[in-house]
Amino acid sequence: MLPPEFYQRLANHVPSEMKLDLPEAAVLVAVTNNLDSPEIILTRRAKHMNSHAGQVAFPGGKRDEGDLDLYTTALREAEEEISLPREGVKRLGRLSQVVSKQGILVTPFIASVSDKLDLVPNEDELDAIFHVPLSFFLENTPDCYDGIKYPEGCLYIPCYFFEEYEIWGLSSIILVELLNVGFGTDFDLWEKPKTAEIRYR
Repeated sequence: MLPPEFYQRLANHVPSEMKLDLPEAAVLVAVTNNLDSPEIILTRRAKHMNSHAGQVAFPGGKRDEGDLDLYTTALREAEEEISLPREGVKRLGRLSQVVSKQGILVTPFIASVSDKLDLVPNEDELDAIFHVPLSFFLENTPDCYDGIKYPEGCLYIPCYFFEEYEIWGLSSIILVELLNVGFGTDFDLWEKPKTAEIRYR
């Protein structure tokens, strides 16, 4: 069960925003309301996709002209990709915006959903939907890190292997902020890890 302070920390969190003229997208970081072991819902993109093929991602996508706001985008995409009904989603908060490798400004939204939902992957876009207990990330150290060099320094993004899935990249950046905000962990993506392999990209 999620501790009460998890919800309070999310409610009090002020996410950073980027004033960039870029295409916009939104993702839904859905946390199941299991009493014993809350889980994160993740997807794996189909291998035939033109972008991010085979990569693990949160449900989400680009903003449509008809979307009222980016939260609407996240809900619509989650419904289209994994058949998540909008009425079953309770918004908990928002995380900081991030920019994808393709130059898209992504806004993550945190939500609580039932663990009893019958989710179905849209086979045009996904080949899997899977759940990862939040305790997995809280109790395990990353298996390795991806080092991405920027003029201002190097970003060290944690990578986790869960069953046959590799959780890395933008999804890991979003996940780290969720852990830091919701559970008070102290991941610093700009600090070089003292252990584990670093894969420079």
